Amino acid sequence: MIHRHRNLNTDAPEPGSCMDLSSPFGKLDGLDRDDFREAAYEIFFTACRSSPGFGGRSAITYYNSSEGGDGMKPQGVGMAVTSRVKRALGLRMLKRTPSSRRSSSCGANPSSPSGGSGSSPRMSLTLPASPVARLRRPRTSAEIMRLQMRVTEQSDNRLRKTLMRTLVGQMGRRAETIILPLELLRHLKPSEFNDAHEYHIWQKRQLKILEAGLLLHPSIPLEKSDKVAAKFRDIINSCETKAMDTGKNSEAMKTLCNSIVSLAWRSPDGGTTDVCHWADGYPLNVQIYTALLSSVFDIKDETLVVDEVDELLELMKKTWSTLGINRSIHNLCFTWVLFEQYVATGQVEPDLLGASHAMLNEVATDAKKANREAIYIKMLSNVLTAVKKWSEKRLLDYHENFDRGTIGIMESILPLVFAATKILEEDVPCYVSVNQEKGETGDEVMGNRVDYYIRASLREAFAKMMADKNGNGAVLEGQEVGEMLIKLARETEELASKEKDIFSRVLKKWHPISAGVAAVTLHTCYGTLLKQYLTGTSMLKNETVLVLQRAGKLEKVLVQMVVEDSAECEDGGKAIVREMVPYEVDSIIVKLMKQWIQEKLKEGKEMYQRAKETETWNPKSKTEPYAHSAEELVRFAKEAVKSFFEIPINISENLVYDLTEGLEHLFRDYVTFIASCGSKQSYIPTLPPLTRCSLDSKFRKLWKRAACHVGIEDPNSNFGNEGLNPRPSTSRGTQRLYIRLNTLHYLQSQLHSIDKTLTMSPKVTPSPKSSFANRRQLNSSYFEHSRSAIQVAFQHVAEVAAYRLIFLDSNSGFFGSLYVGDVINSRIRPALRILKQNLTLLCAIVTDRAQPLALKEVMKASFEAYLMVLLAGGSSRTFSRFDHPMIEEDFDHLKRLFCTCGEGLIAEDMVEKEAETVEGVVTLMGLSTEQLVEDFSIVACEASGIGVVGAGQKLPMPPTTGRWNRLDPNTILRVLCHRNDQAANHFLKRTFQLAKRRDSR
Repeated sequence: MIHRHRNLNTDAPEPGSCMDLSSPFGKLDGLDRDDFREAAYEIFFTACRSSPGFGGRSAITYYNSSEGGDGMKPQGVGMAVTSRVKRALGLRMLKRTPSSRRSSSCGANPSSPSGGSGSSPRMSLTLPASPVARLRRPRTSAEIMRLQMRVTEQSDNRLRKTLMRTLVGQMGRRAETIILPLELLRHLKPSEFNDAHEYHIWQKRQLKILEAGLLLHPSIPLEKSDKVAAKFRDIINSCETKAMDTGKNSEAMKTLCNSIVSLAWRSPDGGTTDVCHWADGYPLNVQIYTALLSSVFDIKDETLVVDEVDELLELMKKTWSTLGINRSIHNLCFTWVLFEQYVATGQVEPDLLGASHAMLNEVATDAKKANREAIYIKMLSNVLTAVKKWSEKRLLDYHENFDRGTIGIMESILPLVFAATKILEEDVPCYVSVNQEKGETGDEVMGNRVDYYIRASLREAFAKMMADKNGNGAVLEGQEVGEMLIKLARETEELASKEKDIFSRVLKKWHPISAGVAAVTLHTCYGTLLKQYLTGTSMLKNETVLVLQRAGKLEKVLVQMVVEDSAECEDGGKAIVREMVPYEVDSIIVKLMKQWIQEKLKEGKEMYQRAKETETWNPKSKTEPYAHSAEELVRFAKEAVKSFFEIPINISENLVYDLTEGLEHLFRDYVTFIASCGSKQSYIPTLPPLTRCSLDSKFRKLWKRAACHVGIEDPNSNFGNEGLNPRPSTSRGTQRLYIRLNTLHYLQSQLHSIDKTLTMSPKVTPSPKSSFANRRQLNSSYFEHSRSAIQVAFQHVAEVAAYRLIFLDSNSGFFGSLYVGDVINSRIRPALRILKQNLTLLCAIVTDRAQPLALKEVMKASFEAYLMVLLAGGSSRTFSRFDHPMIEEDFDHLKRLFCTCGEGLIAEDMVEKEAETVEGVVTLMGLSTEQLVEDFSIVACEASGIGVVGAGQKLPMPPTTGRWNRLDPNTILRVLCHRNDQAANHFLKRTFQLAKRRDSR
């Protein structure tokens, strides 16, 4: 139990000043607690004037057993060894030493002749004369009350003298017939005070008491037009600035006496009465009486009730007739005084709280009585409402007001509130309906209040935690909000633990799932903040994930708390669990991850669009011979993957696929952009029409003769062989195609790197097979389609680059001049020198791993060009059977160039395989015309399906397919068309009526 012995301030607090406890009796203007205490003592002393110790003839003293007495109560009103009241209220005895009960003035009694001037011999008969006896004599009830009520000896002596003067010859006069303030005003003169100012203050207090009892709060209603009351008000007002003359011959005093007597002796029906009403009006009477009741608290330690409480309360009953108090009102006032004292003394004495509760049981009995007065019902409502309001304010924020050390106080307050609420709801008319009009629901008024307290207290505790996180009131943004929510989640978990460990074990007595309700409340509070945070979050960030993860952990703790607490409920806690709207952390994270992926892919698409508009296909540098846009795209993809895995969660394979699928679409679009470089068909010359070969014209024959005599070369011969060191003829456009090849290879290698990062990441958690089987095959690349697209694009770009190099860049030295005029003077060596230089440049630009395919395509394009020279060279080219060895030799040189190019980049067997078609055509050029005609007839008939050609039947014209082959009838026909002899001419004219070609020269 808390140590409660504290030396408190001797001045009792004002009503309503006890922290936030408001007085249920209101406040009377111009009067404070000291005024009520003085008035209470005066009324009390007057009522007890005939009792021993107050001026009666037989003084009764109290001898405690601890002081050597026998513990017996002598005749008259004495003191018991143990207090019945304290025992009933659960208050402990003080058990002080004998010395503590002696007078602080070594036995001097304020009522003794030596205690003050002007004492009456009649009033001092109760004191023994011996100094030794005075030293050891215990205090009387009168002395105890004077000390308890902090009344000075001087004030006490003045009161005694007034009573002596008032009651001369009227000792049997009833106390309730004495208008005490008036008597004091009449009999006490300024000379009996220290100075005039003190007397004026004292006089104004007496008049204020009379004003409150007769004018402001009379027990019998007063007419507003009452002339006597008006005169009394005038006198009171005139005394505000200076003291009133109270001499016998004073007109003001005579008027005052007449007015007070007239007002005090009124009756409700206007008839005569033997009851004097001057201090029994509410709330004056209650304020005076509660001040009197407060004297039961020990002045040395106001948290304790004096052991003489039974005697004092018994004596206080004598004031009831004067103050209009009855047993019910006394019980209600005593309940309030105990409760108020508990609050005023810092809530350190739980016994006072328990005593309040015990007295509340008496009040509950009184409240059931049928003959309750209206004023009592008003007091009952006000007192219990004040008790309930103060108590509930603590309970509605019990996390702030209680802790592990004070949980017992909370345990005492709860039944007190329930008892007060029950009385209010059952015995105060209209209480329930009035509260419902104020907006309180039936559950709050009639239902389980503990549920309400739990929810309110935890909401308040949560709000304070949130306010503490933002103490300066500044608007938090971005990362600050996330950090605040993470800390708040941790503290919310700690708050839930505190609730469970400290408060739930107490609250569970009144609420079966108190911890569950607390968990649900905290879950809702944090959930509201989380929802607000997520509403303003459109992009997934690391702090967002951390917030969600911490929220998920908090939710698991709170759900577990609900489950454990509701295990014994009839419904298994289903009702309370339904209140918990799930945070859905996992689904929110997935949703935000998908949004994050979409935003990233949107950035990538914007980057791709910029690349389409700005890319020039110039190399980034000599060491990085690929497109700058490709590097940007790869950097974006890598950073996206890196950021993706930096998000602090375990990532499902489905999410990985969502990202890679988008990246793959982006890469495939970019690959398509790279491959959008035209086609090889745009560089292949148009096939000339089939015509017969013209024999040498007269002009050509004359030219040859002249050339032989003067050494002039054929004007149709190639002039490119003059240079021994020809420059490469590769155009800038072709070189840009090489950069496209490099870019494709760069993409291929980087995709492999990204794919490895994705595959090896430990953060990827496998998804269910059913959901992923249709998206990606086991152990396959995440970019399988992109890599396939790159291969197709690589083939296409290499092919276009090769055909451009051969048919456009190298046209003048190769396709455009080879074998023009005749074979002997237009051999292939000059073209091979230029081609070799072009291949050297190709290998210098194209990356190593891309060179084999690029060279292969150049080889294929070269062979295609060589075939076209032989088969579709146009009117400038004619061949004879005798040209075959030179042609065969030239083609061998062409093959050897590719076999030796780049240190075996193209295997010899590959060269031979690609050369098979050309070699087959070259072989046809070595056959006789008759053999060619025979072979043509056979394959042409087979191709047309007519079998053997009969008499008079013509051979069909074979279609041009462009797929040259020694067994293709169109290929053989073209060899015949370029054969420069009479037999070929005759066959072509007779069979197909082909005209002779015009000499281009």
